Amino acid sequence: MSEHAEPAWKQRAVQRSLETTRLRAEQRVQRFLDAAQAIIAENGCTDFTVQEVVERSRQSLRSFYLQFNGKHELLLALFEDALLRTAEQIRAAAAKEADPLARLAVAVRLLFALCRSDPKDRHPLFTDFAPRLLVTHPTHVTVAHAPLLSLFVELVTDAAAAGTLRPGLNPRRVAAMTMQTVMFTAQSSGAQDDTAMRPITADEIWDFCAAGVTGRARI
Repeated sequence: MSEHAEPAWKQRAVQRSLETTRLRAEQRVQRFLDAAQAIIAENGCTDFTVQEVVERSRQSLRSFYLQFNGKHELLLALFEDALLRTAEQIRAAAAKEADPLARLAVAVRLLFALCRSDPKDRHPLFTDFAPRLLVTHPTHVTVAHAPLLSLFVELVTDAAAAGTLRPGLNPRRVAAMTMQTVMFTAQSSGAQDDTAMRPITADEIWDFCAAGVTGRARI
């Protein structure tokens, strides 16, 4: 053994200490996230103060700023978590379909429904925070969307391998354009047919996407 090597017992003790500290930090962070999410659900918007979150979580302001540098970072954490859960929800729903194109159809329709700006069922992180984030911190948006984009790349790649897409398409570019089209249309305040004054539907958005990637009407 090297004369400078630490004893195994000391390495184990330090590792346990680090794991305990990390677990406690994760628990504190989750309490702040849960508190903020509860306030958003009650108010239907992201207009709240750090102090409100601190009081709801029953933790200290000092503890908050040890975990986050401000409200923006807290909202970003909530947004990233929401997108990760959205990707998991869509993956689970799409997996019920055997046909690759049908899985992509499920993903498009469900993503549209989850992101849609609906006064009766609002998703403020998507409809309020995300558009602002795209303007002020576009790199953060890219990182936050990574799990969702990865899922759509997988679904598009499977559909291409099954021969259901137009030849020559780049799966990653198609996935990115499809995802962005669906989310922007869903989140847009002007997402209505100006002539009939009726909301765009999930079927209509899939019609549009399917025609673009397959060259034919939706399934």
